[in-house]
Amino acid sequence: MRGLGRVFNVIPAASGVHIPLTNASAISFVTYEDDGTTIATIKESVDGASEQALDCDVYPHKAPGVGGTWTAMAEQDDTLALGGDTTNDCMVFTVDASQLSDGFNCVEVTVDGGICIALLHDLTSGRKPANLPRNVV
Repeated sequence: MRGLGRVFNVIPAASGVHIPLTNASAISFVTYEDDGTTIATIKESVDGASEQALDCDVYPHKAPGVGGTWTAMAEQDDTLALGGDTTNDCMVFTVDASQLSDGFNCVEVTVDGGICIALLHDLTSGRKPANLPRNVV
């Protein structure tokens, strides 16, 4: 097995979907600005229902989309904004499963003004890519 299925799983179009962390220890979101400003709103839910803001440290960083040095961003509660920075048009942040409130099992990130890809990582069990569990609710 290679990386996909053993180390990580990918949700290529991750904006606005509920992603369960039942089979992974963490999820990282990568956004890319496509209209001048990217705003990412982070929520948690119970199987896609009972949404609430996820207010925890998600360790945001920004960098040029074509590669470069990652720079730490200030924590901004449950909403992250990347705008007005023509050099750093890419953002990444991570949510650990342990950061979800009791009884909550899904993370949803809605991105306005950008593209969002999610990487489930630290999978609890490795599988062939074709045998990976459904990764959205």
